Amino acid sequence: MNENTESALDPNEDDLPLMANTSYMLVRHYVLDLAVNFNRKVINSTIVLFLETNQAYKNVYDSVGTGCCPHSQALFGTEQPGLSCNPTARAAACSSVDKICNLSKHSGGRVANVNSCNHSNKEWASGISGTREHCSDGEDFVLVLDCCDLVVNKVEEVNVIAAAGIEKLIRMDMPKPENGIYPQRLQSDVQRSIVDDILGLAAECWQEQHYYYLQCSQAPGCGELQFQTDMWSLKIKKLGIQTPKDFPRVLRICYETKPEGVSVRWTKDQSGRPCVYTAGSPINNRALFPCQEPPEAMATWQASVWAPKGSLVLMSGENCAEPSHNGALSNWSYYVTMPMPASTFTIAVGYWVEVKPECTFRSQIPSPSSLSSTCTNKSSVSLPPCGHSAYPCRFQDPIAQAQDWIPYRVFAPDCLKLRSQEVLLPLVAPCLSAAHCVLGTHPFSRVDVLIVPASFSSLGMASPHIIFLSQSVLSGRKHLCGVRLCHEIAHAWFGLAIGARDWTEEWISEGFATYLEDVFWANAQKLSEEAAKEQHQLKSLLRWRRLRDEVQNSEEELQVLRPNKENTGEVSDSGATIVKHGLNPGKIFMQVHYIKGYFVLHYLENEVGQKQFLKFFRLFVERFHGQLILSQDFLHVFMEKFSELRSQGLSMEAIYQNWLDVAGLPKPLLDDTLKWTESRLVREVQDEVTKWVEFSKKDRKGSRKRKCSRKDMVTFKELLPDQLVLLLELLFAVKSLSSRTLQWLQKHYCLREQDAEVRHRWCELVIKHKHTVAYGDLIHFLEQHQAMGVYLYGELMVNEDARQQQLVHRCFTKLQEEMDPSLQKVVAEMIF
Repeated sequence: MNENTESALDPNEDDLPLMANTSYMLVRHYVLDLAVNFNRKVINSTIVLFLETNQAYKNVYDSVGTGCCPHSQALFGTEQPGLSCNPTARAAACSSVDKICNLSKHSGGRVANVNSCNHSNKEWASGISGTREHCSDGEDFVLVLDCCDLVVNKVEEVNVIAAAGIEKLIRMDMPKPENGIYPQRLQSDVQRSIVDDILGLAAECWQEQHYYYLQCSQAPGCGELQFQTDMWSLKIKKLGIQTPKDFPRVLRICYETKPEGVSVRWTKDQSGRPCVYTAGSPINNRALFPCQEPPEAMATWQASVWAPKGSLVLMSGENCAEPSHNGALSNWSYYVTMPMPASTFTIAVGYWVEVKPECTFRSQIPSPSSLSSTCTNKSSVSLPPCGHSAYPCRFQDPIAQAQDWIPYRVFAPDCLKLRSQEVLLPLVAPCLSAAHCVLGTHPFSRVDVLIVPASFSSLGMASPHIIFLSQSVLSGRKHLCGVRLCHEIAHAWFGLAIGARDWTEEWISEGFATYLEDVFWANAQKLSEEAAKEQHQLKSLLRWRRLRDEVQNSEEELQVLRPNKENTGEVSDSGATIVKHGLNPGKIFMQVHYIKGYFVLHYLENEVGQKQFLKFFRLFVERFHGQLILSQDFLHVFMEKFSELRSQGLSMEAIYQNWLDVAGLPKPLLDDTLKWTESRLVREVQDEVTKWVEFSKKDRKGSRKRKCSRKDMVTFKELLPDQLVLLLELLFAVKSLSSRTLQWLQKHYCLREQDAEVRHRWCELVIKHKHTVAYGDLIHFLEQHQAMGVYLYGELMVNEDARQQQLVHRCFTKLQEEMDPSLQKVVAEMIF
């Protein structure tokens, strides 16, 4: 992030600040101990951080050879008069950190000053040397963590020397302690040496490594550290420590979450039982635990969770945890060995039940042998060394390579158990197998699928080892559920195993998953090549219509896939940055990055053919799994693989100009719409629209007697779910439809029994034509499909019909307490 970008940070705007100064120190491992309290709606927590000096800082420090403090105390909005920097010394010693103070220039809002901090310990110094633009040799280093809405009670250094069994890691060449106690001057060196040895253990020794992490996390403290919290961060320092390399390597933070903290949602499930889960908040997990939010700050973790006996704890962990019991509480332990951004940490605690196959449904669940026949390339292959940091990687494991589908479990509230058993459970294995056929090795060793409460703000959310799905996917038959499940499974590769280095490039995750959901779902259904092509053309037309509508009704800034353009991926020298529009509550309901990203990939696919493009996808995954990428990384490898495209006029610059760096509808896309409208499935829908329009006209002209038998005079075709969506969208454009036509429409297609996508379009027709006999359908949709219902609130208010507006206010009054905060804010702005 350059200086101009930093000076543009406006606390009144909707950008999300990432405050952690990751350029100096990185968290390598978290050990969490969490106690869930449903009565108070808080989580009492202790977290232990294992830190390492950032290698980039080490290189600069070693070359400069100075003790100059690599941070700005202006982050605290105070300065001590009379102290100043020597300009010559600063030029020599601080050249690598000149920009560290720039972000703090905005301390009037996003970064609160010392007087507006909400919590600190009494030892925090009131006079701190340094100014916003300068640093001096007398300053103490401050570790900055991302943090919001946490009550921090204590921060202390951990005495890892006292950890049980740690003596094995104390090097022989270290001086011996006198009477079991190291002199103060040696203790820090011994502690750093122990932590370096733990962090340096080979990937295959991960169990030993996690043992030492746990033992160290339980060691006593050796001194409290000064700390301070403000709106977005937790700042920690140790008096007299002026450089990251001398800062404590293991910290323990004792804290408590707040009921209003938006990283987790305290609510009730569909059976009325209490639950709490990470809700995919715009602020990620910083209201759950202090962490380093920038995506490049990847770490492993292990967690112990205490919850009421009888409840279930699910987490983004590699193991299927079994609880131990202690009185009224149960304890669940999870771990991960693959370094991931802190934003991917996921937890769900509630009284859900596991959905298992009954005899009635057992035949619907395929065996591994039956699934293996759907994939053409089953032999394991020897891959080149991975490009990521060392961890136990499944891509190098021949057993994992050949695994069609990974072990999975499905959980749901008790009242939705049978529905989940019928709709969701039989789809998991085929969809996992379809993904494996396309992209190869599953990045994660297992997956849990959970049906979350009705207030969930989207149709689904993928995290390592766990997928959240809205209850909306259980509506209708299996189409919506299969499509959405494939979308979330695709995130295992794009979004998780391969992440975006710049969070503003959402299309790297969502555009790729939207593209792959079609490929996976066609494979899972075992469609012929021609049938898959027809479904793709129909889906493309529907997405183009959605994109066109969003482009017409959204800010241009939010329509750009690469909003930072040539500055994409840049951060300040401290590592702090901002996510543009990251706090915009309406952004999470937009589909531009999904759909526009989908069309980017289809554009590239058309240039080389689907088979070659999917083969390239597989090679890209093998090369970049476990790493963070930018748009230019993907495009560079694509152009490198298909270098002949340059002679045909395709270049990265052209893709930026036509697709990624501009708002609006991409020009190359406009030429494809005619092709889609001429496809067979679309023509069938157009024929049905004509029939319904004629039916409505005749119904208006006919007598009461003739109306009763009108339907018998017309034969309507049965349609696929996506065809029904298009049919209702096209009928929505018809100026007038008679009430009886709407009734016959609902009865003929059984619209109340269709999936939520179809029913959403039906509700739009009900609103437009003030079809009062179906207002019950509308109310039911707003209550049961809250994430999808947000647009209906706007349409109800725009109609300016008194009865509809009363309906809106009644529904909102009933639901607002359980609504997702972002959804609640958006709807409130619509109706008040």
